[in-house]
Amino acid sequence: MKLNGAAILIECLIEQNVGTVFGFPGGAVLPIYDELYKRQDRIQHVLTAHEQHAGHAADGYARASGKTGVCIATSGPGATNLVTPIATAYMDSSPVVFITGNVPQSLMGTDSFQEADISGMTMPITKHNYLVTRVEKLADTIREAFYIARSGRPGPVLIDIPKDVQIAETEYEPVLGDALIPKLSAKHPTAQLRPEGEALERYKVKAEPRLEKAAQLIAEAHKPLIYCGGGVTISGAEDELAAFADRIDAPVVSTLMGLGTLPADNPRMLGMLGMHGTHAANIAMQRCDLLIAVGVRFSDRALGNAETFAAQAKVLHIDIDRAEINKNVSTTLHITGDARIVLELLLARVSPKSHEQWMRQARSMMEEYLSDELFEPRKILRQMAAIAPEMTVATDVGQHQMWTAQHFPFLRPRQLITSGGLGTMGFGLGAAMGAAASDPEGRPVALVTGDGSFRMNLTELSTIGYYGIPVIIVIFNNGTLGMVRQWQTLFFGHRYSQTTLDRGPDFMKLADAYGLSGTRVNTVEMFAAAFRKAVEEKKPCIIECMLDIDEMVAPMVAPGSPIDSFCLN
Repeated sequence: MKLNGAAILIECLIEQNVGTVFGFPGGAVLPIYDELYKRQDRIQHVLTAHEQHAGHAADGYARASGKTGVCIATSGPGATNLVTPIATAYMDSSPVVFITGNVPQSLMGTDSFQEADISGMTMPITKHNYLVTRVEKLADTIREAFYIARSGRPGPVLIDIPKDVQIAETEYEPVLGDALIPKLSAKHPTAQLRPEGEALERYKVKAEPRLEKAAQLIAEAHKPLIYCGGGVTISGAEDELAAFADRIDAPVVSTLMGLGTLPADNPRMLGMLGMHGTHAANIAMQRCDLLIAVGVRFSDRALGNAETFAAQAKVLHIDIDRAEINKNVSTTLHITGDARIVLELLLARVSPKSHEQWMRQARSMMEEYLSDELFEPRKILRQMAAIAPEMTVATDVGQHQMWTAQHFPFLRPRQLITSGGLGTMGFGLGAAMGAAASDPEGRPVALVTGDGSFRMNLTELSTIGYYGIPVIIVIFNNGTLGMVRQWQTLFFGHRYSQTTLDRGPDFMKLADAYGLSGTRVNTVEMFAAAFRKAVEEKKPCIIECMLDIDEMVAPMVAPGSPIDSFCLN
């Protein structure tokens, strides 16, 4: 059948089982939005208040579901508003397809109205991107974009479609299911690193020498430690990880992005590693004799001082992206491959081990630091977990993010939706919307945010109100840019330059303005009552928690210091 480019785009999205897209219309995407209107019974569009938050919503959808998120924006400023969400998705390996319109090709390079070279701008922060110049190429480009976004180490892909391509017509032939995968695998051999069938057998043969060396390292270790990251979640390797930890009798520490991969109530889990990691995780890292890193990239926030990091340990690094190997930490041995497949192969080669003394030593470092304060972040977060332990939790970036990572006991993969790599303030509300839209089970979704971060995305209250997206917004209001103030306190002589937020808005009046319920609380009991009511009502709302301006995140390691050298306990 003959269709125009805009219709082909929407049909291809439906082909890819896309049920929800997020976006904001404009002149350069009017043909696309016209076709969305005609197919609104087959694909839902969520209109956000700003393109940036549409991008974060598509990202949150992808992180929570494991599917590919989709975002649409117009040319020029609409497209450039996607730069931050594209970079956010790129840093955290989130599969999102960003679709932008552009001016007709005849106007490109003329500085025409709302023209921007978005494919050029985003080249460093996309896994791949396309400028589609012929409508005949559009369908295969879209299918290829989805394949690249979700295969291997996932990441964002951008498709820029000039308006004349959207209007032009060509023959369209639907492709069902994964019929194109063999062809795309051949075209992009490095993208598909999760081998199957004959490819898996070839991988086993190629990896055999390294697997045997890994098994030997594990057999010789007396104090092994497993360090798991987002790559374990992406590959769906949580069961293999748990079985592997039991087999070799090792404690486990996690990156921020790996929280929930091993449930927090598992006795092997020591918590998050790094600048705001637990005492147990950081000290165990410095005392282990074999570090088994699975699906991690060794970020600076985790390493502290790279020269002293795990100095007594041999390092076995398992990761799907060869570029991460020996980038920040030198390895004794590495295995490039999908975490689930590599762990499966190692399980077949490793004999059961017992490290009772090491496990007891690691667990003994798990300390509880509870003050006598009536209202503090950890108590709020524990109330949330007690009321809705399986809920999805999104965060913005700052003190509240670290408190959430430290004190909410994550029990499953994809339960925490947060910006780890780029550290994007304003990420949270869009991401929470996307997470809620992705969950067929309708689990509660909470956004834990700070008063500073929330100012960056509060326009999306109109979106959650209009669509009735049941996001519970928990604002930690300490009247300051808390994490920056904490650094100013510790390292800049209490000089609080431009961090005190002694200004509006009144968040309760703001909630009312958008037709949402709002509750201001200053005791744990008040919070528990408000939060329980919000979970039961399943409606969007705001709960504002009034905190002391000098509340700090502890423990903390100073930048560049060894990770077992705490400047704040």
